[in-house]
Amino acid sequence: MKKKGIAFLFGAVIIFAVLLAFSLNSPGTVDPEIYKPSVYSSIFSLLPPVIAILLALITKEVYSSLFVGIVSGALLYANGNMELMLNTMMFNEEGGMVYKLADSWNVGILIFLVVLGIMVALMNKVGGSAAFGIWASEHIKSRVGTQIATVLLGVMIFVDDYFNCLTVGSVMRPVTDRQKISRAKLAYLIDATAAPVCIIAPVSSWAAAVTSSVPDDSGINGFSMFLKTIPYNFYALTTLVMMLTMIIMKFEYGPMKVHEKNAVEKNDLFTTEARPYGNADQEMKTPFGKVIDLVFPVIVLIVCCIFGMVYTGGFFSGESFIKAFADADASIGLVIGSFITLIITFCFYMVRGVLTFKEFTECIPEGFKAMVAPILILTMAWTLSGMTGLLGAKFYVHDIVAASAGGIQMFLPAIIFLVAVFLAFSTGTSWGTFAILIPIVCNVFSDKGSYEMLVISISACLAGAVCGDHCSPISDTTIMASAGAHSDHVNHVSTQLPYALTAAGVSAVGYLIAGIVGYSTESSAALISLPITLVLLIITLLVIKNLFVKNRD
Repeated sequence: MKKKGIAFLFGAVIIFAVLLAFSLNSPGTVDPEIYKPSVYSSIFSLLPPVIAILLALITKEVYSSLFVGIVSGALLYANGNMELMLNTMMFNEEGGMVYKLADSWNVGILIFLVVLGIMVALMNKVGGSAAFGIWASEHIKSRVGTQIATVLLGVMIFVDDYFNCLTVGSVMRPVTDRQKISRAKLAYLIDATAAPVCIIAPVSSWAAAVTSSVPDDSGINGFSMFLKTIPYNFYALTTLVMMLTMIIMKFEYGPMKVHEKNAVEKNDLFTTEARPYGNADQEMKTPFGKVIDLVFPVIVLIVCCIFGMVYTGGFFSGESFIKAFADADASIGLVIGSFITLIITFCFYMVRGVLTFKEFTECIPEGFKAMVAPILILTMAWTLSGMTGLLGAKFYVHDIVAASAGGIQMFLPAIIFLVAVFLAFSTGTSWGTFAILIPIVCNVFSDKGSYEMLVISISACLAGAVCGDHCSPISDTTIMASAGAHSDHVNHVSTQLPYALTAAGVSAVGYLIAGIVGYSTESSAALISLPITLVLLIITLLVIKNLFVKNRD
């Protein structure tokens, strides 16, 4: 461990020295009114997240890796000015950590996290989690059944990915522990039924994000376009099919195989020594705990969060339910819903006589402490994304896509998919990728006359954004999945990556086929490309199982 720390420090010093030398030799513009760093809108604008991601995967330590990425971005932005670098890291209005924490949307997500942590602490305190675990162990007899139940619950909670990750994790964690399913596998099941489900669910916060990303002057109905993209969202659909296929076929590959083997044979759910949630998983054994003590708060939470979201979208002011969802503010809606649920849950437990006021107040700091790890990672991930924005990364990506538009149009969906994967992976944000690429795609096809190609290309953008988000260690959804499963974050990323890349490779081929078919005819290319893509996925999984997975049970 000591040698590892010295190697990390040595590597960080080398990175800083190279970046400092590079920025000092390229002073850039110094006028504060028109200030731009020397690497603005260049390939170097993507360097900070790449550094952070590589360090996280190599060192297995996410906090210092993110911090190195942030400092690297601030150093590149400051052009060698150390005072400007420190001010940029902390106080820049568009990317500094202080301003990211002051952002009302971000604060809302953090409050939602804390309230969910308190809810979990309450359910553990009264014995609801333990009672549900016992009930599930009596009714769900196999590892396959437990994993399918986890997937089904994830599919049912399609309103919001943050809400999905934390709720599914809280409910299913005691059950998967009893069936000796590793925390890394649970995190994958949660992550694979969060964003991929939300991006094909018409009533979700993601549908609202996509709808709002379509330019107002494009003449395109954003919600109608979203509905048309669903059968073309190959990554989301292949991820869901892949997950169920592997559960039924009972095989794993890559690092996940090691985690699952240790869970089954050694009863080691973590494989590594990292335990980021300490004793938060300990279930309180109480004779008063019943299944209803967990089920009732979860149902109330779902109802109240839906209520909160449509409330922020103007449903109670006369807007339709769908329109209210499209205009909803997920951050405010989730905070409202979770607070109402917390109050109702407290009253419910008091009436049942299983909780005192003192025990309730004790759960508040416990819930907060359980969420310290994801809060720290989210804060630094947001700041790193801000640094990338200050360096003009989105304009660099814009130029890449615009240049590609002049090429062969039938290959454009596959190109857009790959660009979206790279952008979301580098920045850690799906929604930011939507906001950057969807207007570009709309402009590219505004004069081309092919509506089918427009639909396919926007679908490719959405699918690529979800894929990059899945793969990225700095993605908030990936962080939430780790938090929901109480899994070490780097373990989750490293075990999920081979699965995500498999689905991505198959999806890229699917978009090549869809582009060729869509370019050749105005009829729905999904009728041809989607079945071919899913068949190709099954064949790929069979090949992996038979050629690369050895020592199977």
